[in-house]
Amino acid sequence: MSNRILLIEDDTGIAMVIKAALEAESYTVDHCESIACRDTMLAQHRYDALLTDVVLTDGDGIETLGEVRAAHPDLPIIILSAQNTLDTAVRASDTGAFEYFPKPFDLEELVTTVGQAITRGKATPVAEAHDQSSLPLVGRSQAMQGVFRLITRVLRNDLTVLILGESGTGKELVAEAIHELGSRRTGPFVAVNTAAIPRELIESELFGHEKGAFTGAIARNVGKFEQARGGTLFLDEIGDMPIEAQTRLLRALQSGRIRRVGGQEEIAVDVRIVAATNRDLKPLIEAGQFREDLFYRLNVVPIPLPPLRERSEDIEALASHFLALAAEEGLPFHRISTEAVDRLKLHPWRGNVRELRNVMYRLALLSREEVIDAATVASALAEEPAPSAEARSVDFGSALANWLGDVRPADGELYSAALAAFERPLFEHALRQTGGNQLRAAELLGINRNTLRKRLVDLAIEADRFGQRK
Repeated sequence: MSNRILLIEDDTGIAMVIKAALEAESYTVDHCESIACRDTMLAQHRYDALLTDVVLTDGDGIETLGEVRAAHPDLPIIILSAQNTLDTAVRASDTGAFEYFPKPFDLEELVTTVGQAITRGKATPVAEAHDQSSLPLVGRSQAMQGVFRLITRVLRNDLTVLILGESGTGKELVAEAIHELGSRRTGPFVAVNTAAIPRELIESELFGHEKGAFTGAIARNVGKFEQARGGTLFLDEIGDMPIEAQTRLLRALQSGRIRRVGGQEEIAVDVRIVAATNRDLKPLIEAGQFREDLFYRLNVVPIPLPPLRERSEDIEALASHFLALAAEEGLPFHRISTEAVDRLKLHPWRGNVRELRNVMYRLALLSREEVIDAATVASALAEEPAPSAEARSVDFGSALANWLGDVRPADGELYSAALAAFERPLFEHALRQTGGNQLRAAELLGINRNTLRKRLVDLAIEADRFGQRK
């Protein structure tokens, strides 16, 4: 007897495609377009899984799922939504949904997930609802939907998270969202920029010190681990942490206990660790600058953040969001024209979302018209001329020279270490440009596909991270 699925989707075209795909796998599919129809069908039949859209003809498909869960506590629920915000993803998670799929979604992945949901047989327990009135992350792009889904998956547990991304992409905002929406939200959120603390003071900052532990230690100091007890400790720029401090950090993560500098007593600390870096840690490991065992301890759940240039479809929403925030902080209220948004999309955004925020605040302060036009944006974005090809070549050579001066590979390994450091960003760029399509990436690089595949394996680069593998 085939498994029976109830599909609630008011878009007839989407419903037909999903229904056909599931029936091709021998599922029996009943289709509804409204909440009322859903309730009628649930009262009349037993279902093995429920797939539901959010915005339906007679209401919000998520708001009424509490009643469904109460009547059918073991029914796996999969939510489909074109309302692709972090708010929707978290609301879906709060219902105890088995999975959340932002539209457009991968049909094959959806069918696979339905099978997994039925096999598991019981949905995740319902979690306490949260107030999402001021969620900090904005974006409807596919890249950000992946980020939102990862965030929702770590809210009900204390797994260590490593946030990866360029400066200005919002790594601390992700860390704050994980804390504020997760089970530790009643505890403290303590952020530490490990790159900003002098090498000789970092252990004292993290673990604290006893009076007299060193010159100038005139009183006991409670470190960040103890301050974050019961909450979340966010270790930003972890790739810049001195190797000596990495050893003590690893020990603390393994044991859940710390010892203050100059102290004898071991102190139990109950904290969730969220770390972040704008550096690729693999070359640092190869160069002996970052502990491999610490990397694996931190990299339990990696969350890669896309640079703004790879999610330009989010720029309009982000720009409007920042203008609204500026108005809340007392600056004049402004809207932005379509032409101005188009002009923003042409900008390279080397400083990512942080740079966009600063530009929008500048425009909010200086623009005389309520509607910001393209000319005003162009003026605000006026920069020095882009560096010439010759200057860029010199910059690259300088960067390479600096790298060679910093690393200390073993005898006979300099070439392979330098090659790996060069190839990794090159291959990642090609995969990013082609959405993870290895054939197209190989063509872009001008190399054989098999050669690319071998080097990706050697460098431990996961093509799936950049899109769907072809």
